[in-house]
This record gives sequence, structure tokens and C-alpha cells, in this order.
Amino acid sequence: MTIDRVVFAVAGSFILISLLLAHYHSENWLWFTAFVGANLLQSAFTGFCPMAMILKKLGVKPGCAF
Repeated sequence: MTIDRVVFAVAGSFILISLLLAHYHSENWLWFTAFVGANLLQSAFTGFCPMAMILKKLGVKPGCAF
């Protein structure tokens, strides 16, 4: 898997998990969902993605996702 695909998978997983936690535990988990969404949005405009930087340091191969 490339960095792009891992970022998409992690972001999607975080969103789904936080929605489940908001439904079954506390609605405050929706703030985490908003945080993930805001990071995805700013990454689209700036090209800066903290998760991608972490994955790069962990040795995940870069490249185009498609």
C-alpha cells in the first residue's frame, strides 16, 4: 500500500469509529470526526498531511494511489 491509500484508510476508519462512539457512548466524539475532516480539507489545499509524514518516517512507500 502507498502512503495515499493508508491515509485514506486511516481517516475513513477514524471517522467510522468516532461515529460509532458518538452513537453508543457520547456525542462529544463528533468533535474527533470534525477534526479528521478538517485535517483532510486543509491537506487538500496545502499539501501538508501530518499522517503522511508519520507514515513516511515509518517506511511506507510513497507513490500515486491510483
